[in-house]
Amino acid sequence: MTSNGRERIGLTSDAPSGSGAVAPRLALDIRDLSVVYRTPLGDVRAVDGVSLALRAGEVVGLAGESGSGKSTLAYGACRLLRAPALITSGSVIYQGRRAAEAVEILNLRREELRRLRWREIAIVFQSAMNALNPVLNVRDQLLDVIRAHLTLSRDEAAEKVGSLLDLVGIPRSRLRSYPHELSGGMRQRVMIAMALATDPEVVIMDEPTTALDVVVQRDIIAQIVELKEHLGFSILFITHDLSLLLELADRIAVMYAGQLVEIATADDIHHGAAHPYTKGLLNSFPSLRGPRRELAGIPGVPPDLYRPPPGCRFLPRCSYGTKACTGIDMKLAPVVTSSTLEHLTACPFVLPDTPVPKKPRSGGALENPGLSEADDFSHQAGPAIRVTSDPTSGEGSVAAGQLYIGPEGFDGEEMADVKGEPSPGRLGT
Repeated sequence: MTSNGRERIGLTSDAPSGSGAVAPRLALDIRDLSVVYRTPLGDVRAVDGVSLALRAGEVVGLAGESGSGKSTLAYGACRLLRAPALITSGSVIYQGRRAAEAVEILNLRREELRRLRWREIAIVFQSAMNALNPVLNVRDQLLDVIRAHLTLSRDEAAEKVGSLLDLVGIPRSRLRSYPHELSGGMRQRVMIAMALATDPEVVIMDEPTTALDVVVQRDIIAQIVELKEHLGFSILFITHDLSLLLELADRIAVMYAGQLVEIATADDIHHGAAHPYTKGLLNSFPSLRGPRRELAGIPGVPPDLYRPPPGCRFLPRCSYGTKACTGIDMKLAPVVTSSTLEHLTACPFVLPDTPVPKKPRSGGALENPGLSEADDFSHQAGPAIRVTSDPTSGEGSVAAGQLYIGPEGFDGEEMADVKGEPSPGRLGT
């Protein structure tokens, strides 16, 4: 079934899951999704032609630094984005246990979306203190979710609320507590309980352990794994911490500047990363075993997505880069040296056994035998990329920068003054 002309298919309440399938069923299939933020200066391409599949019962990790488009991808797939965000192209197909047939989320009407969200696809949002309602206690917030999506009596709903707290390891005495009376870890567990209240097929976790100490973080991750094995839902786990995904995820997708640059199993990412950006992320945290090694950061900053550079968007920061990188097509393709076709990379030049190049030389430029001074791309990506150097260490450092989005209160009606040709699209809701 193609993305063009796909008919709208409704959800049924208790449709049986398909039988006889040899391969695991795709619970969520994102195809060529593109999302822009429309500004008075033009379209900022936050997500650019991303395809990502989530199988039933699978944990897929989505990694990348802040601003790479991870949350925009997830919220765009659920149509939770607000103006000035626009979905300009793509398809998002959901196939769950209770769905009679595949559902094209981008074609659903508002009422159909309401039935799908949280009942079939739930989200654990970033920053639980901000996601929870500060004027409602835990009991009332959980009851709101249950009453909106399930038909239960008062006693059944009350018992389910208590069982949800049991599920995430919080005493039932905390049902009357308000968010400010809970610790950060307990608030995060309440958010997980809320996401699981309607037995969803897919749970999107957007950095659920951010700002928590490592002990609480490990407890929550262990609890997520236990709940997933017990209830059988699929997880799209979004984080900037690649080391966390190496322990948790079945597969890992690495995102940079609005595009996926590598997808592989956690083991292949750990021991055979192919894309230079993935290699840089792996070298940015210490190893708990084996010989000591020096940590290495990634110099520079991500490109300006209003006017992204040609070819590979990582090139201005890449120590492997050559002139050929300006003309490559940023499409995922199998790694030729990998034993599996599921290991995909957007870099056709770097293989898992490629040695790590030398450190950045003084001045922030990247030292690579394939580049001459005239070919040095460190300073050719416009004003959004500004690399300076630390005179004491010789290491490249990043100068702070800001992305201008537009005046406050911009509602999309002033687009007649936009420079260039904005991409056609639709609001996320």
